[in-house]
Amino acid sequence: MTPPTIPKSHKPSTIEHLTVELAGEAVQLDPRGVLLLDHGQTIVVADLHLEKGSAFARRGTFLPPYDTLATLVRLETIVNSLRPERLISLGDGFHDSAGARLLTGEVADRLQRLAQRLEWIWIRGNHDELLPDTLPGTIRDDLTLGHLTLRHLPDRETGNLIAGHLHPIARIGDRRRKTRRPCFVHDRRLMLMPAFGSYTGGLNILDPVISGLFDTTFTPYLLGQHRLHRTRPDLLIPDPPDWRRHRI
Repeated sequence: MTPPTIPKSHKPSTIEHLTVELAGEAVQLDPRGVLLLDHGQTIVVADLHLEKGSAFARRGTFLPPYDTLATLVRLETIVNSLRPERLISLGDGFHDSAGARLLTGEVADRLQRLAQRLEWIWIRGNHDELLPDTLPGTIRDDLTLGHLTLRHLPDRETGNLIAGHLHPIARIGDRRRKTRRPCFVHDRRLMLMPAFGSYTGGLNILDPVISGLFDTTFTPYLLGQHRLHRTRPDLLIPDPPDWRRHRI
């Protein structure tokens, strides 16, 4: 089987960042699904789910085994363009803890080389609670940066929280045209990040699991090719009843 063609990086000048405020701090959103802090010195990605293909294979479901390489190449492209000093993987960096232990070959070498270029912090997620200490970088349960808390699982109680886990997706449209895109979701108290991994599905942000995290209204920012698209709440539509619900 021939691996898929991996697109070359976008020119940095074509990517438009959008700045929002969380806990009085400027947070930059990148349409490639990355969040920037500390004036771009820190980048955050959520839900890489590396080795999801191999995890499925161990359970008897065979998928093309290229997800980890494709995800790391995309991440390396972003690191090359932004040149951060620190990278935070906001939980579920691997689809399961076994994948983190069994990583070998080209993908292991690529991860090692990438992690040597900056400070790499792995936040534990519900899929990878038992990360091995042989991984490059450091492993944490959560992290505090200034007034912000970074953790995998979101909740209603923790203020000024940046979290992942739910893989938010917005479906928008009218009778003539519809689209379904990964998105950031934000209400000045909580920021939910889109999943970055190549084999990650998503949960509609109108689902009570997501909408119930917010007291009043929230703003979705849909990922586009070069910029983010803020959408009006009245354009949001639920998934149809037979839509395959994202498993978290």
